[in-house]
Amino acid sequence: MNITSLLNALPGAVAQGLIWGVMAIGVYITYKVLDLADLTVDGSMATGGAVCVMLMLGGCNVWLALLCAIVAGMLAGLVTGVFHTVMGIPPILSGILTQLSLYSINLAIMDFKANQGINVTKYPLIVSQRNVRALGLENPIFATLLILALVIACLYWFFGTELGSSLRATGANEAMSRAQGINTNVAKILGLMISNGIVALSSAMLAHYQGFVDVNMGRGAIVIGLAAVIISQVMFGRLFRNFALKLAGVAIGAVIYYIVLQIVLWLGLNTNLLKLLSALIVAVFLAIPHWKGAMAARHGGKGGASHA
Repeated sequence: MNITSLLNALPGAVAQGLIWGVMAIGVYITYKVLDLADLTVDGSMATGGAVCVMLMLGGCNVWLALLCAIVAGMLAGLVTGVFHTVMGIPPILSGILTQLSLYSINLAIMDFKANQGINVTKYPLIVSQRNVRALGLENPIFATLLILALVIACLYWFFGTELGSSLRATGANEAMSRAQGINTNVAKILGLMISNGIVALSSAMLAHYQGFVDVNMGRGAIVIGLAAVIISQVMFGRLFRNFALKLAGVAIGAVIYYIVLQIVLWLGLNTNLLKLLSALIVAVFLAIPHWKGAMAARHGGKGGASHA
């Protein structure tokens, strides 16, 4: 095996990891802050890219197209929130219903084509795979780091406000939050909107990076997002206490996930088995806290017995 080929592939893995890290931050908001299992992301991960690419192909300014992509993702989160809070549908099923609907909506946005391409030589893409080894702001790693820093800064500010604190309180203890006069339904809807807006931003960036948007682009996105969140929690849970650092840790978790995938591919894994590998990585990292707790309890029991 040639180590040079692995080293050449690592910049691309880091760039993709950072882009998916933006998406993972959106997953973190629902999974850890709101304590909701939201499966909308498998659909909204294609919605943002579809809206952004189609608007740019129609002559729209890149930044306006990016803003419209975020709004489209927020609307997807709004639908899931309404399903859950107004119609009383469980959050997992609400996300599945929205995700299923988004498949048809994404196809309609893309003029009923499974994919649409966008060329970096003709359109001003914010990130592109072609520049992954460039030295400068055109490098997708540097550009994505800047966007990540902006997203983290905005979220850090927002969750420090009274409205943001109500979202965190809703996730921590819904019954107590309701007793304190917080409209928990509004908090859930707003959290889902923010989460899917961030996911849509990541989707648009990914479409720019790879030069096309595909209707199946978001399939399995929730697994990657959960992998990043769990990896961050396992590796940096005790180290990163500040909320901004926790968000940064999620992005780092996504990068670690993609580097692990790249190493496994370098070792010769069949690419058709990537989904299986992704599920196994998430399962292992989800099990680590349980294993740690079981080992601590076992050692504590032994220690107590010997002390007696």
